[in-house]
Amino acid sequence: MKGSYVLLIKLDRERKIRVGALGEIYFKPGYYAYVGSAMNGIEARVSRHLRKNKKMRWHVDYLLQYAEVERIYYKQSNEKEECSIASLFSLPFIPRFGSSDCKCKSHLFYSEKTEEIDEVMKKAGMKILERLNFK
Repeated sequence: MKGSYVLLIKLDRERKIRVGALGEIYFKPGYYAYVGSAMNGIEARVSRHLRKNKKMRWHVDYLLQYAEVERIYYKQSNEKEECSIASLFSLPFIPRFGSSDCKCKSHLFYSEKTEEIDEVMKKAGMKILERLNFK
């Protein structure tokens, strides 16, 4: 299944995390929404994100060393829609996170509560991916 996805990520405590070329970033405890696309398969991409032992390739890999994916949203599509989904967020964000290959301000957004993120997901027409373990 091709399309876009959003990882709802929970970070239990504040942390400074070195994130590749972005350097050290301070993360507050709470919820983060990471917007991505998977034109070669959402299941494969999400499965990779959920693995603990992997080469650090994407910015989100660094965050996921310390945080847990609580929910996965997806939208099936033959076109990349991650930028249009990211543009729907009016939440605080980590500058340039996950958006080094586009002109978006970020693909990672922060909220203290999940409700704000859920609302954006509804507006984007995204569904909850029921299977969290694709192994």
